This record gives sequence, structure tokens and C-alpha cells, in this order.
Amino acid sequence: MPREKGTKTIAQNKKAFHDYFVEERYEAGISLAGTEVKSIRAGRVNLKDCFCTVEDGQLVVVGMHISPYEQGNIFNRDPLRKRVLLMHKREIMRLYGLVKQDGMSLIPLSLYFKNGKVKVELGLCKGKRRHDKRDAMAERDAKREIDRAMKQRSYRD
Repeated sequence: MPREKGTKTIAQNKKAFHDYFVEERYEAGISLAGTEVKSIRAGRVNLKDCFCTVEDGQLVVVGMHISPYEQGNIFNRDPLRKRVLLMHKREIMRLYGLVKQDGMSLIPLSLYFKNGKVKVELGLCKGKRRHDKRDAMAERDAKREIDRAMKQRSYRD
């Protein structure tokens, strides 16, 4: 069977955009077991409360929930196990320095297939405060009202 071309989004972490300012974005591969890939293809993954850390020089994602594959019997892995992300050592050390110094976090933003391989989009994020969240909600509501008014106006013309 030929390998798919292009990208296909599997899951997105919408809560991350609510809780953090995304400064930079990175792409990383992820090390998975076969039954985990089958479960991801079925769309049974949750990125809501996960984050990344550096352990023993490796980038690790913690808290990513991949549901066990239904036909997977003994080959299923723990749904919340730590999974190793695949990046160049130099990039990992740079990100580790930024996270330690500036008080930033590495948060998985989305999970997708790229040319048949599972990839993770990481965001170098800075936490939002409560008033920042209120401002973002107010901007979103104002934009929605403007779009609604423009849509009604275009129907009248």
C-alpha cells in the first residue's frame, strides 16, 4: 500500500492557546509502539493536559493520552506513559536552556501525520495571566460581533 503524501491533522490542543502565549513553534517526531499508531489513526488521542520536559538529554512528552487499541491484546501500552520526542540534540539543549531560564514551557500544540509519519508540533509558550485571558475573550467576542454585523450588511445589499 503506498504511503500517504501531505499532512493530516489528528488532534489539536485548543486549551494551550487559551492558557499560553505561543512564542515559537517546532516540529518533532515521536517514538510510538505499533498499537499506539493504530489507535492514533482511529483518532483516539488527547493532548489536553500534556507538556514536555528534558530527561537525560531526551525530550519527553508527559500526559499525552493515547487510548489502548481495541484489538491490541498484550501489545497495548500504558495510555499515559512518557513518550520520547525525536529532535536534534542541539535543538533539545537550546529548548532546555530557554525553558529553564525564561520560565517558559514546551507544550504540544497538535499531532498530525506528515508523509505517513506521526509528528508533534511543539510550542515554546509563556503562561497567560487571568486578565490576559479576559482580554483574549473580549477580542474574540468583538471580532465575532463585527463578523456578524458585516454578514448581515452584505445580505441587505
